[in-house]
Amino acid sequence: MIEFRNAEVADAELVRDIYDAAFYDDYVKYGECPAYGRTKEEMEQSIIDYPKFIILNESKPVGVISCRELEAGNYEAGCLCVIPEFQGRGIGTTAMRFAITHYSDWKTFTLVTPVDKSQNVKFYTERCGFDIQSEEMDGSVKVYRFILRRI
Repeated sequence: MIEFRNAEVADAELVRDIYDAAFYDDYVKYGECPAYGRTKEEMEQSIIDYPKFIILNESKPVGVISCRELEAGNYEAGCLCVIPEFQGRGIGTTAMRFAITHYSDWKTFTLVTPVDKSQNVKFYTERCGFDIQSEEMDGSVKVYRFILRRI
């Protein structure tokens, strides 16, 4: 059973550990990853600035989804991560559906992911219904910006 709970500042170490597990391969592959290697203090600030939900599978923390409103009805999913041993089980799809339901006033959702991560591109386009809006650079990594528009 998948559940979600608000991350609090006191969860900073747990959220950091989930991010590090989920993004370690990206850090190794690209030599950089803004979600990997944060200090406890950086994650505390991130929880304040960018609301996060801890994803629980059978009460075990296995991932995080974070979204923030950029302007009225327009949201950005800053992070959706699931630790590797729990990937491929529909948890990410459930998390994206949760976000869309939770932020009921949404008009658009945007997010970015590396262009060369074909499994992410397929996930966001085929499973979640996003379209590729643009290609841009995030540091030295080429990323797609995705958009989901409410019809």
